[in-house]
Amino acid sequence: MRVSFDWLKDFIDITASPEEVAKRLTMAGLEVEAIEAFEDDTVFEVNVTPNRPDCLSILGVAREVAAAFGLRLKVPDTDIKGNLPCSDIEIEILDPELCNRYAGRLITGVSVGDSPEWMKRRLERCGIRSLNNNIIDVTNYVLLELGHPLHAFDADKLLRGKIRVAKAGADRTITTLDGIERKLPEDTLLIWDEKNTVAVAGVMGGEESGVTADAKNIFLESAYFNPTSIRRTSKELGLKTESSYRFERGTDIEFLVTALNRAALLVRETGRGTIHEIIDAYPRKYTAERVEVSYDRVNTLLGTSLLKDEIRDVLSRIGLNAEDKGEIFSVSPPSYRRDIRHYVDVVEEVARIYGYSNMPVRIPRTVLSEGMLNRREDVVGTIRESIRKEGFTEVINYSFMNPSDLDMLSIPCDDIRRKHLSVRNPLRREESLMRSTLLVSLLNNFVYNLSRGIRDIRLFELSKIFIDEGGQLPREETRLAGIFYRESVPSIWKEDVPAFFVVKGGLQALFEEVNITEVSYIPSGEVFLHRGKSADIMLRESRIGFVGEIGLDVVERLNLKVNKPEIIVFELNVEMLFPFIPEKMTYRQIPRYPTVERDIAIILYDDVPSTEVMNSLKGYQSEFIETVEIFDYYKGKNIPQDKKSLAFRITYRSSDRTLTDDEVETIHRGLVKYILDKTGGELRG
Repeated sequence: MRVSFDWLKDFIDITASPEEVAKRLTMAGLEVEAIEAFEDDTVFEVNVTPNRPDCLSILGVAREVAAAFGLRLKVPDTDIKGNLPCSDIEIEILDPELCNRYAGRLITGVSVGDSPEWMKRRLERCGIRSLNNNIIDVTNYVLLELGHPLHAFDADKLLRGKIRVAKAGADRTITTLDGIERKLPEDTLLIWDEKNTVAVAGVMGGEESGVTADAKNIFLESAYFNPTSIRRTSKELGLKTESSYRFERGTDIEFLVTALNRAALLVRETGRGTIHEIIDAYPRKYTAERVEVSYDRVNTLLGTSLLKDEIRDVLSRIGLNAEDKGEIFSVSPPSYRRDIRHYVDVVEEVARIYGYSNMPVRIPRTVLSEGMLNRREDVVGTIRESIRKEGFTEVINYSFMNPSDLDMLSIPCDDIRRKHLSVRNPLRREESLMRSTLLVSLLNNFVYNLSRGIRDIRLFELSKIFIDEGGQLPREETRLAGIFYRESVPSIWKEDVPAFFVVKGGLQALFEEVNITEVSYIPSGEVFLHRGKSADIMLRESRIGFVGEIGLDVVERLNLKVNKPEIIVFELNVEMLFPFIPEKMTYRQIPRYPTVERDIAIILYDDVPSTEVMNSLKGYQSEFIETVEIFDYYKGKNIPQDKKSLAFRITYRSSDRTLTDDEVETIHRGLVKYILDKTGGELRG
């Protein structure tokens, strides 16, 4: 924004040089980017940040200069004295949410003509061209001087002398002052007369009601419009104006009458006319929210030792009157400083006006923590490190997914993963949902790597998923997911272990790392996994995840160019692990006495899970059973077609003596009888 130094002197008695003023403004947060010198004036190019619309005027910048130099601010006299005739124009606000206040004055008998040279000169030096129309120049002049946009209507063109503020509705167009016919979105706020649209509120007036050289009576508008509404309208219409620039950042709802009076007086000064009584529709009064701040907090954050009176004096320079309340003070921000909402905003104002250069320079001091991780962080770190040791590489993905991803996996409609959360303003459709499973991201990583010639892919991700349960916030769960692919290629080293068991072994190592021993596996019902090559992971009676080979239908949808794909995936609910992880390790002495091993092979029906047999063996009541392991699975010759053979190795040990063969045989016979009775199986010869 361009600011005339000569114009600033109307508001402050400044003796400092323009260069010194520019320096102090920059240090106070209003950066002066350039200085242009004229014979009788100096113009600053000031960079005003979006949170300071109060500085988008000569008055606003003068207020900052006055605060920086400790000067008194002078405001032009805008009182309109004498008995004023009543106005016959009626104002009606139909949408008070978008227009909180609308005021106006009728001025009759005006003479539209050229503006005085002093006004033209100031307008042009601040970047606005004079239009040889004193009425329009006055509205632009007041906009630059006081920061509040105004608009002038030809009052004789307002049907039945009525002003209405309402939305556009459907199928509405308007020809604006630039001569372009524009189709208006339904939620555009408009200014209407009795029947027709006469302006796009806060953006630009309509051509039909503009003030021309023939105008005799004008109506000056001064209003407060909702910033969000003006910003949306300006963007949708592709129309940026000096008025919309200020309205969309927020204007001063209390000051708009002062701006209106200033413009009315200037109209009378430059074009004569009779000013009528003000019409002011103000359905929603502005009330400032008080902000309470601790004196100690100000000094602690700034590193200063300011006294209470000094803090209040600094704030009073910019119109923030602080009320002392002992150890704290209370500030009621003026209507032109709506950006002050929290105590840190007040502290920032103290810093700006007191001067950053006046603050003591010292080395920052901070308290270093012991660096101890809490239990949750420690467990998550252990899980991450454990899966890395199995050869997996960590990936980090965005927490979004494509709506079609769950369809690709054939996830049923009633599955909890369908309770996803939609992103209100997504950058693209492919990232319009918060992901409810980590698997889709890993499959995308897999396809990306495979298409670039990578043939050994082991990836994992430890992150959150989001489930919408209808509450105010979604449920967040930490999940661990991974994908494993190894292409069969000729090699001097032959590895016969199927990929499923490689991954299952890695997960088993993870559970051992965090001291969870009660994990079991049952056939999985996940629709996207291969039946017979997949399992649900159970912790006691709860399902905590799954592991298995991706089904052929999913492979076809991914359009993978691989022969005999064996893609193994897994996903664990890490949250469900925490209650079962012991808080501390308990160590015991290495046994002094030897073990005795016995094997048992059982023929069972196919539908009897090996996990069920394993748990039954472990549950047998004997203090001497140390471990139970499965080491063989067989189907084929000498085994009925609907049955299978499972072989287990049982390890026996006593903690206080060496077991005899007779003792072991007695226990083992009881175990064999118990398991055959429980499973309905038979010993394999």
